[in-house]
Amino acid sequence: MRIFSGIQPTGQKHLGNYIGAIRQYVEGQDKGDPAIYCVVDLHAITVPYDPQRLRSNVYDTAAILIAAGLDPSRCILFRQSDVREHTELTWLLSSVTAHGDLNRMTQFKDKSAKQRELVSAGLYFYPVLMAADILAYRADMVPVGDDQRQHLELARDVAERFNERFGEVLTVPDFTIPEVGARIMDLQDPTSKMSTTAASDAGVVRVLDPPRTIEKRVKSAVTDSGAEVRRAPDKPGVTNLIEILSVVRGSTPEEVEAEFDGQGYGTFKGAVAEAVVEYLAPVRERYEALRGDEAKLEQTLLDGAERARTIAAEVLADVRDAMGVGPAA
Repeated sequence: MRIFSGIQPTGQKHLGNYIGAIRQYVEGQDKGDPAIYCVVDLHAITVPYDPQRLRSNVYDTAAILIAAGLDPSRCILFRQSDVREHTELTWLLSSVTAHGDLNRMTQFKDKSAKQRELVSAGLYFYPVLMAADILAYRADMVPVGDDQRQHLELARDVAERFNERFGEVLTVPDFTIPEVGARIMDLQDPTSKMSTTAASDAGVVRVLDPPRTIEKRVKSAVTDSGAEVRRAPDKPGVTNLIEILSVVRGSTPEEVEAEFDGQGYGTFKGAVAEAVVEYLAPVRERYEALRGDEAKLEQTLLDGAERARTIAAEVLADVRDAMGVGPAA
């Protein structure tokens, strides 16, 4: 089974990124043949950004992934822009991507509404590039967070449409979304997903935050006027904390509810804070050692790109041949 997933190099990674995506990457690196993970810097340029910060963020993200447990000798880890097959395949796949499908992408609607100046065509075309990222490796499985479900469904549609028109060239991918923790919510606004672009940092726990900051933010999390530790539609804050604790401990939400039955929010929040601090501590410690050696991080990404390109070039050649682009193979 070939596994592929990509991660944005934007901002510092938060608990939602870690639980929803990075944790799956680490678990999948020995299941994939190979497991391929990409820092998607080309996706990051579809919204306003600082060029120098982008390069720095790529190293930040690579260091966090390795600190979390990714081993570049057991998987392929690379920077998207180093494998140019992604961009060529994006254009070729545009011929079998429906304009109407792109119009229905909710992430484009949400992100474009927040842009005060230019809404780039790149932001609109983002899902086609994401499809190319995946299809370039004939990935069988794509681990993602719940917010990427619509994009993965589009990638499947594009692959199926291509195969119907040009023959069975591309693999139609499946995707996995964690049953618990697929969508970690903002601690101050539990109706919204935790995000690095949130209006306030108060509801965001970052992977590299110091223990005191994590403890303060978790203990200050919004709950509700009751005191019962249980999941319910009218208790989004408590539900979010229950899911976080169950993932961090490796238990079920039902076990968390049973443990804190009748104990109240104070005791419960304290336990969540302590567990999250302990969960993230090893990553923070390893990150500090890794991030200081940019030359080694760069070489790791270049080595990964060379391995990725071997796979992507073969797929792209098959796509070009099937479409009649360039000389016959």
